[in-house]
Amino acid sequence: MDHIDAVRTPASWVVVGLDNGGTCNNATVLDATGQFLVDQLVENPSLVQEGPESAVESLARAFTGILDLTSTPLSLVRAVGLDTPGPASADGVISSKGSTNFSQVSWHGFDIRGALESRLGLPVVYANDANAAALYAHHRHFGTTAMENSSVAAIVGTGLGGGVVESGKVVSGAAGMAGELGHVQIPLHGVLEDGQPIPLCNCGFEGDVESIASLTGIAKNLLPYWLTRFPDHPLAAEPLGRAAKLLRGYGEKQDPLALAVFGQQARAIGKLFTIAANFTDPAAYFLGGGVVEAAPHFRQWFLDTVREHTQLRREQRAAATFALVPDLDMAGARGAAVAALDTVPV
Repeated sequence: MDHIDAVRTPASWVVVGLDNGGTCNNATVLDATGQFLVDQLVENPSLVQEGPESAVESLARAFTGILDLTSTPLSLVRAVGLDTPGPASADGVISSKGSTNFSQVSWHGFDIRGALESRLGLPVVYANDANAAALYAHHRHFGTTAMENSSVAAIVGTGLGGGVVESGKVVSGAAGMAGELGHVQIPLHGVLEDGQPIPLCNCGFEGDVESIASLTGIAKNLLPYWLTRFPDHPLAAEPLGRAAKLLRGYGEKQDPLALAVFGQQARAIGKLFTIAANFTDPAAYFLGGGVVEAAPHFRQWFLDTVREHTQLRREQRAAATFALVPDLDMAGARGAAVAALDTVPV
């Protein structure tokens, strides 16, 4: 274990990636050469609603389970990558106000990274789930040139997560809050209709990306407006929260109301990527989340609409690519593993 191979081989050592979610953990193993040893979801219940003690034990079970599944000796594990939903500090301390997944008081200010590190007796590296997905998308897309490239990723879910990757590494920031792309305020001209109310975000901002491009934004801001324009729509009879979740199915069927809503989301992300183009000028723009899990024709339409509304200079358009986050259900665990791999000395 003390010996570090000068040349990495698949048998040299491994890192483990653990993705902690609201209902399940997902685990993976990455060898020293950057090859994943599993190519499917490997899940167990996350038990986060039972509090930190149960949740940390469940993560430990996910760790031992993935080693058993891949016949990997514990002695080969050099580090563990952990990702969770935020908000949390760069060191994996859950916000003092908790969050959607970590709502119990026992979670407020809880050091989930440190607790897992103590439980496993191995170094644990932390990333939030959107950063982990962004990191995996970057490394999957660029491969051997990942460390020479930069990217920005927007992950559309209940909120809007994101990640900024520079020279192959996530930019975390002084307080660990870099890449909170959902809370970037954008110009609303060309996004909203005349007379459409300014969207409000749960964070208190007006007109940030998450207030439009998220499930919460649909239910809170977009659907209430568009249902006034389509009062006879079947979704008008549904509670807003349920209607928001059903909307993607209508979008896949080219429903006019749904396309109006998702068109606004795509234009909002285009505005965000335009800001990114002038701020970091990335080599790639990645899009992930529920829209990626949709029917191929719909997700391609959405990505094309984002691209059309990202205002790039001619030189940037020639240099940059737009792509979907691959293997989205496994992206968190895989990105967490990539982050851990990067910390192992060679």
